[in-house]
Amino acid sequence: MLLQAFRFYLAEKTVAGIGWLHGLKDPQVNVAIEAMHRHPSHKWTLDELARLVGLSRSSFARRFRERVGDTPIAYLARWRMLLATKQLTQSRQTLAQIALSLGYESENAFNTAFKRIMGCAPRRYSKLSLR
Repeated sequence: MLLQAFRFYLAEKTVAGIGWLHGLKDPQVNVAIEAMHRHPSHKWTLDELARLVGLSRSSFARRFRERVGDTPIAYLARWRMLLATKQLTQSRQTLAQIALSLGYESENAFNTAFKRIMGCAPRRYSKLSLR
């Protein structure tokens, strides 16, 4: 999982001062990232994350984007997909079970998000990774 997290980081914008690791250096952004990592299935909203870290919505959204290079909700979606790739390749869970475990209300919603973020359908991803 750590290796995948570093791949996730390296795939991000690694301009000086921007990226996942840079976000962890900022106390408020770090709290938000830790919360999303601890509870990826939670239906996080920008309002809730901003309240959690003690900032206004706009201040939090701007700060998160400046540090991480992405919006909090986009970051959460990519984090969920990273977790999904692990579940797809290392578990016997159904797509519906994986979808629910990551906060998606349906298998269809999960399939759509996975394809948008990962570039292929979840079933195709799991078949390709078995080769």
